[in-house]
Order: sequence, then C-alpha cells, then structure tokens
Amino acid sequence: MKRDIRSEDIRSFSDDFNSSVENVIAQNAVVQNGINNSAINHYSRINNLHQYSIEVEAGKITNQKSSGRCWMFASYNVMRLEVMKKLNLDNMELSQCYSMFYDKLEKANHFLENMIETIDEPLDGRVVSFLMMDPVGDGGQWDMFRSLTAKYGVVPKDIMPETFSATASRELNSYLTKLLRQFTRDIRDLHSAGKSEASLRDAKTEMMKTIYRVLAIALGEPPASFTWETRDKDGKFIRISDITPKEFYDRYVGLDLDEMVTVINAPTKDKPFNRTYTVQFLGNVKDGKYPVKYLNLPMDDLRDLTIRQLKDGKVVWFGSDVGQFSERKAGMLTRDALSVGTLLGTEFRMSKEERLDYHDSLMTHAMVITGVDLDEEGRPLKWKVENSWGDEVGDKGFFVMDDAWFGEFAYQILLEKKYLSEEEKKAFDSEPVVLKPWDPMGSLA
Repeated sequence: MKRDIRSEDIRSFSDDFNSSVENVIAQNAVVQNGINNSAINHYSRINNLHQYSIEVEAGKITNQKSSGRCWMFASYNVMRLEVMKKLNLDNMELSQCYSMFYDKLEKANHFLENMIETIDEPLDGRVVSFLMMDPVGDGGQWDMFRSLTAKYGVVPKDIMPETFSATASRELNSYLTKLLRQFTRDIRDLHSAGKSEASLRDAKTEMMKTIYRVLAIALGEPPASFTWETRDKDGKFIRISDITPKEFYDRYVGLDLDEMVTVINAPTKDKPFNRTYTVQFLGNVKDGKYPVKYLNLPMDDLRDLTIRQLKDGKVVWFGSDVGQFSERKAGMLTRDALSVGTLLGTEFRMSKEERLDYHDSLMTHAMVITGVDLDEEGRPLKWKVENSWGDEVGDKGFFVMDDAWFGEFAYQILLEKKYLSEEEKKAFDSEPVVLKPWDPMGSLA
C-alpha cells in the first residue's frame, strides 16, 4: 500500500469485507445494537454465577450517580462497616458530599501552589499544559482520601446530604476549572510584573475565597460540629451530640490511617517490583500527612494479600480499568464477557505491560472486593465486587469479577500493613521513585 489511501485500496478493502458472510451478519447486528450489546457472551453469565466460598458482609449498595467520586464511595464503603459494627447498625452511609467539598477546596489550593512552583516553566510546555487539563476533577487515589480524612474527619450522610452538583458534577467542575485557569493567568501576570512570591500567595488567598464561595453555594457548607440521631438493629434510639467530624472518625470509624498501605501491579520495565513509587505534582492536601505512595508487587502477591484480608473478615478497596471488556448491566467483569474480537473479526493481543506502555489502559474506577470463590487448592476463581452505581446493575449492585480479568485489569489494592511480609514492609518504607505527572500510575479513579 502506498503512503495515501487510493481508490483501488478502497475497492480491495470492500472486496475483502464482503467476501465473508460473518462480516455481513456482524454488520447487521452492530448497526442495530452497537458493538458491546452485539458481543455479549451468553455463557459468561452462566460460568460466573454470584456464589462465593468466602464473603464479608457489606452495607447497602450506594450510588455515585453522574459524578466521578468512586474512590470516595469505595473508601466510605470500607469505613462505614466500622461504624455499623460499633453502633450495631443495619446500614449507614458517610457523607460523600462532605469529602467532595474539602477535596475540591484542597485540589484548588494544590493546583495554585503547583502553578506558583512552575511559574518559570513555559506555558505551552508539557508540565504546565498537563496540570491545567483537569485541575479539580472528581477522581482521586486512596492516599488523597486518607489525607482528607486525617485533616477533616467524616460525617454521616444525613448531616451533609447530596446536592444536585454533588451527584451531577460537570457544571461545578467546569466553572471551577475556568476560574483556576483564570487565576493561573493572574499569577503569571503578577510574576511578570516583578511581584514577590509572598505577593502571589496574598493573591491566592483572595482566589481561594472565591473557590470556597462557589463550593458553599453548590454543595453547602460543611459542619464544624453536629448532632446525629439514628436507631440500631434492635430499634434502640441513638443520639450522638455536639461532636466534630474528626472526633466522629476517631470514635466511630477508628481505622488506623497510618497502617493502611496501597500496593500496585505495574509490570512495566521502568517500575521494578519491590520498589515504592510516587507521582510528581499528584495530590490534593498540600503538605498533607499522606503523600501518594505505593509498593509495586507481582500480581500473584496482590491476589494472596487480598485473600488474606478477606479471610480476616475485612473488605478490600481496589482500583481497576472497569471499562475493559466488561458488561455493566449484568455486572460482569470477565475477560470473556464480550466476544468483541470474534464479532469484529480481529484480536486484541496486548499484554498488561504493553497496555500500560502504549496508553491503552490505566486505573479508572475504584470498588470494593467483598468476597472470593476459591477452588479446592485455595486458588481464586472469581471475586465479589461491591460497586457504587446503584442496585439496578449487576446482582443488586454487586459485580462478579473472574480472576483472569482481575489479573489483567486491576492495578491497585488497599491493605492493612500487617498483611505485608517483613521484606515487603521494608520495601514499602523505602524512599519512593518519583514518576512523571502523566505516568499511568498517576491516574485517578
């Protein structure tokens, strides 16, 4: 074939297409139903029933609606179990709107500080251009969440309920982004005029007042203290009076944030296993207690660590590329859920390493593993997954993930540090390698 597409090439392509009756059948199906609906594998549902040899009790399914707050929902779906146990509750939710408020506020400050730090970088350079792409998006990582929790605590959802902008965040994010890009211009203009760094931060104070005002209008103001009332499983009335969000976390959640670690699987040549990594400029709470840091281990280690924590009756937060060969309606995270290659007459042959290197995959969504089905030799067959897309998908909101899909498309898990081996603990405590801002391990769920 020549450099350009010629008419004889088009004829050749068309002849090749029409020479196969399978192509015509596939065309008829896809034109009417779309690719994924036409590629659903009937037998994948039969081969991956919602039955598990180990299950951990979870709360009722939550719904992040039209927002990208899965990392918050997944984190709270872990934390609320502690509240439910301590207070003998059938169910409860922690306020995602509360954490969203402070996440946006902290991200705005983090972004403006990054703009001051990169003040002498070219405006059209890769670093500044990358940082300006999505300064206050909804996504995040576990270390960002625990930094928020350590600083601001938590509140029950009844105390700061969802608002329109919390459940449908596009408008809010759009206007915050416009303001932050405008503020970046102002900061650069002040710098060009010879103003000092202290003057830039004085200007930042006024900018942050504007950000706070916008957030308060859209999400409501977070409470400094509150009184919460509920009833337990036995109908006993509970009143918790005049408590701060940090006190509520300490008293009724109580997970030791210092002992929670993230482990990743990034099997690329630039990230040797048994090393720790962080990502330049990634975070929300500036100078927070928990900078982003994770230990890279082989996938079999992630499997073993997840099973160990589940066997102790504790669920596992994890991040994956949820859109890869998955069927949302039936809640199927299985490599054969969709026979797309068969339908389209092609193959998708890249390995996990290659998908990361060639920008074909990264972590996009956080959920919670609440169970596993082990074979007679203790090897995982499939996993039970608590999602945050409401109870109208999957098995009343729960998804099934086969172990092959877990190996290919899961990238990060959250564990108590005690489950690591002594060698892994030592590795985790090492100084992290700093990755570029655009590295796939810096993606936000």
